[in-house]
Amino acid sequence: MKKALVTGAAGFIGSYVSRRLNQMGYEVVGVDNLNDYYDVSLKEARLKWVGECDGFTFKKVELGNKAEVEALFAEHRFDRVVHLAAQAGVRYSLINPDAYVNSNMIGFVNILEACRHASVPHLVYASSSSVYGLNSKLPFATSDSVDHPVSLYAASKKANELMAHTYSHLFRLPTTGLRFFTVYGPWGRPDMAAYSFTRDILAGKTINVFNHGRMRRDFTYIDDIVEGVVRVVENIPQADASWTVETGDPSRSSAPYKVYNIGNHNSVELGDFISTLENALGKKAIINYQDMQPGDVVATHANVDDLMADVGFAPDTPLASGLGRFVDWYRQFYGV
Repeated sequence: MKKALVTGAAGFIGSYVSRRLNQMGYEVVGVDNLNDYYDVSLKEARLKWVGECDGFTFKKVELGNKAEVEALFAEHRFDRVVHLAAQAGVRYSLINPDAYVNSNMIGFVNILEACRHASVPHLVYASSSSVYGLNSKLPFATSDSVDHPVSLYAASKKANELMAHTYSHLFRLPTTGLRFFTVYGPWGRPDMAAYSFTRDILAGKTINVFNHGRMRRDFTYIDDIVEGVVRVVENIPQADASWTVETGDPSRSSAPYKVYNIGNHNSVELGDFISTLENALGKKAIINYQDMQPGDVVATHANVDDLMADVGFAPDTPLASGLGRFVDWYRQFYGV
């Protein structure tokens, strides 16, 4: 049986990917540090949910601790590593930058080093749509420049892509980065719009809507994200000997390296998102419009042509369907 490591296994995407890989026949080792960035009990509930599958083992590991990572790789030989652990959140990076350096930078180097020395056949890691930063051309394509991030979180994700390329080039470690676009769905993160708006609307509290609602996001349902991840896991990138910096797509390389967008390729106005959520909840929102927040971008929209071309998949869950499923889960999970 093949064995996969999933980091951030108690997280939103990590818990789903762990279950799916297990169902595909992988023995899955999931690791997480269970930090308190948001409610730890939600992370523990996700782990219980994942643990319903046979062949899943959880270990509490701090990826910023090199010795812990080395011990993990000494105990297991992994056929695939799916690195989803990270300090998330754009706005939080403005007040706690050290968390992003420790998790997203040092932790990622430790994973790269471990994969290098263990000759892991394929490392798949989470990047983010945030890397597009000041880009204004929509939809965002992986062939676009991403050299002007607007938050430390985004910069840390761009740095991950650069670090991965270095290891692909120097050590021929196959790496694939995935730029996720605004993921939502059951078991989601409490700091994301679908979750926090639902919580506050049901409680009769005001929701804060930034840039006076003049924002657009490519909301992507969790099942679509997971489908993209597991297809990419089995699609090991190949080096392209004809590729050059001057003429080549920056998402590819003469090294075994690739970057994909995973998004719903449908940019939705924030007001339309709120209206769709109100319909799912059967309750109107009380809205407090505010100015644009530092580190935010006005719009995101994914071009997923290369994902479709390489693995035959493009996310397509309609927002109304996805939000309906999220609201059903939320009401059941919290008994509201």
